[in-house]
Amino acid sequence: MDKFVINAVTRKETGKKYAKKLRAEGKIPAVAYNEKGEACSLEIDANEFSKAWRSITKTTLVNLKIDGKDNDALIKDTEYDIKTDKSLHADFHVVSGTKPVQFTLKIRLNGTPAGVLKGGFMVKHVTDVILKALPQDMPEFVNADVSKLEIGQKFTVADLNLGEKVKVLTAADSVVVSIAPPKK
Repeated sequence: MDKFVINAVTRKETGKKYAKKLRAEGKIPAVAYNEKGEACSLEIDANEFSKAWRSITKTTLVNLKIDGKDNDALIKDTEYDIKTDKSLHADFHVVSGTKPVQFTLKIRLNGTPAGVLKGGFMVKHVTDVILKALPQDMPEFVNADVSKLEIGQKFTVADLNLGEKVKVLTAADSVVVSIAPPKK
């Protein structure tokens, strides 16, 4: 999938009045932070941002084009008005691709365990995992195939297959799912 491109223009003005004026023009104020923590005030097209924001995960890199210059960035946060269904503000984290980032991601369970089909009960333990990797290597999702688990077996964090480029910070012996025997 191609990266979403979000065109941004550096803005000098700040404040509530200016932000309100931007929103009336179909734009939203934004801030881009670099890896050193330095901030740059931006204005971006609201529709362009919404299209990207609704289609990606928190680990998806976008192309934040600031004054025509390409930058890999993550959408870190957005202020959203549920009444008007519009984004009011966005925060980006511009990454170099050489410094690792850390994320906590939910674990998606795939399949019905064989032990459950035989009358056992699936017990969920750890629901998310902490990962550290370069931004381009960070997975968008963490999937756990639990379909082969029998009664009495467990699926641990060590059983997740995330590749060599992703470091798992959650304890490897943490149980994600176990299959309990049927109640008598």
